[in-house]
Amino acid sequence: MGRVDMASVSQRDLERVYRDQFQRLVRVASAITRDEAVGVDAVQEAFVRLLRGRRGYRGEGTVEAWVWRTVVNEAKRLAGQERARRDRADQPSSNGTGGADAETRALIAALPDRQRLAVFLRYYADLDYRTIASVLEIEIGTVSATLAAAHQTLRTAMEGAVR
Repeated sequence: MGRVDMASVSQRDLERVYRDQFQRLVRVASAITRDEAVGVDAVQEAFVRLLRGRRGYRGEGTVEAWVWRTVVNEAKRLAGQERARRDRADQPSSNGTGGADAETRALIAALPDRQRLAVFLRYYADLDYRTIASVLEIEIGTVSATLAAAHQTLRTAMEGAVR
């Protein structure tokens, strides 16, 4: 979806994004929340917010980036709630980052927040740099630098684990 006028962000537009992107959105939200069920909840809650607030869309960036930003923010909010709940219950956390092995998931989870989100959006959601920049509200060059730093951190950690 390209840029659209505020008046053209309809329920139908959002439903189309929901149908077309649902699996990718859940994959990223699950990686952020470290729980697939909470990831699904995050996507659904984000779309409730989007539908209720669709008239407030200012037309800055693409509708897709607006959707991704809302889903990422909702996943981060729910992840915080889940961490607090788990801390209170003293339960170990589960991790829903897809096909990555436990060691890789742990390394990704240890990345700084922006690097971890950039990795999720690039490799789990397959978003381009421009969309990632819009979702994270950073410059495109910062996306590149953030991913490069994440790659270096992961490479160093993996090399250390092999030794």
